[in-house]
Amino acid sequence: MTETAPVTMKMLVKMPAEANKGEAFELRAIAMHPMENGLRRDMDGKVIPRKILNRFVCRYNGETVIDCDWGTAVAANPYMAFQVKAVDSGTVELEWTDDDGSVHRHSAAIKVV
Repeated sequence: MTETAPVTMKMLVKMPAEANKGEAFELRAIAMHPMENGLRRDMDGKVIPRKILNRFVCRYNGETVIDCDWGTAVAANPYMAFQVKAVDSGTVELEWTDDDGSVHRHSAAIKVV
């Protein structure tokens, strides 16, 4: 039996490296994921198992900014864009949870001036 390396999901995140205290900055993120809804069939007529990102969470210095539960209606390669108020310098953490329980994370530092 051979072991395979865990699948890493590609994520593209865009946010400023620096923001003014008290002002909002835009955070944009896309997760490269096929989002299979479990309703389609393969060429042999077998149902393709559901495999979706079912949760997205963004934390800023440990505080939750946004927490979304997703369902089968979310498109492949889901895109998120939202505003975050710059409070203190620190870390923005993004977390996507897959149906199989795997968690994909991305973090970036932000300097607040």
